[in-house]
Amino acid sequence: MKMMIVEYLAELSFYYSFNVEYCVKVDTKHLEMGFLNFEHSREDSEMPETVNDEQRRRDRESAFYLFTQQRLPACKPVLTPTWFDSRVSSSFLQVVEIEERYDIECVPEPFRNDKVSYIQADSIPKNCSLLLKVDQYMKAPIYIYYQLDNYYQNHRRYIRSRSDQQLLHGRNSHGTSFCRPVESNNNRPIVPCGLIAWSLFNDTFTFIRGKAELKVNRTNIAWESDRDHKFGKNVYPFNFQNGTWIGGGKLNTRIPLSDQEDLIVWMRISALPSFRKLYGRIEEDLDVGDYVVVQLMNNYNTYSFGGKKKLVLSTSNWLGGKNDFLGLAYVVVGSCSLTIAIVFMALTQIRVIYHGTGYYR
Repeated sequence: MKMMIVEYLAELSFYYSFNVEYCVKVDTKHLEMGFLNFEHSREDSEMPETVNDEQRRRDRESAFYLFTQQRLPACKPVLTPTWFDSRVSSSFLQVVEIEERYDIECVPEPFRNDKVSYIQADSIPKNCSLLLKVDQYMKAPIYIYYQLDNYYQNHRRYIRSRSDQQLLHGRNSHGTSFCRPVESNNNRPIVPCGLIAWSLFNDTFTFIRGKAELKVNRTNIAWESDRDHKFGKNVYPFNFQNGTWIGGGKLNTRIPLSDQEDLIVWMRISALPSFRKLYGRIEEDLDVGDYVVVQLMNNYNTYSFGGKKKLVLSTSNWLGGKNDFLGLAYVVVGSCSLTIAIVFMALTQIRVIYHGTGYYR
């Protein structure tokens, strides 16, 4: 019986102290010794005064005594609602965003009813200007994103239209059949092949504050693992966008694919029809009241399928940028869990079992 009590107390004491760095771990041996000492202290009450005092002191220092008197060291951090709300709220409030849709505003007035003809006509200039006002202080680095809506990169045929072997090893690689119809042109292979590369986003942006142009850093915008392991350092674009069927942007034939970060970012497809992709970074702070003029080239065709284009400037914090998906997911899952709990509670309260002509509750 004593051993059972000792083992039980050991488990409890370990439970309260196992995850704390500076807490005392109590083993079974010490508990058993404390338990025995505690019993001997009661049996030896007739011993001399000095011996009893010494025994009491030992008992009070034992783990069993400390446990029963709730004096075992333990770390119990208390996260109050005020502390939690202040930390989480401050971390999200630090993220500042400026979002501007430009696909309609950048279409000249005579072509508002026929946007497809406008975007497909090479003779019509595609330059456009936007004016952005900074309402909150934005600390560098400021990330530049382009956002596309109603663009289904997750389509099965679109996802498969690429050749990972060719991207890594070059045009002599085999296994490019999934790239059709953008596999070859004039009996020569296309590098990179496939619909994903063919539809590369090609709008460009220039940012001006006052009379000075804001420099945009367009390096290190792609994942390092993609640059080092998925795109070859000795693989160069070949016969790309040279046919009559032109898609999106073109590539510099003198730069290897591992350094074409626009392409690498674009080739990492998105799972949802609305997505953002990183364009670059502004390495200067923007103050409250600043006006930023954006000179852009509206080249990319989203009008054929009713898509939308937006320009986004955003700061970040230790949690990343602004993202509403996680909050919405928590609300949806919590609501579903609450609904199921209410249903089960109602079922347990209403237990009616019909038997013959009667029923039992």
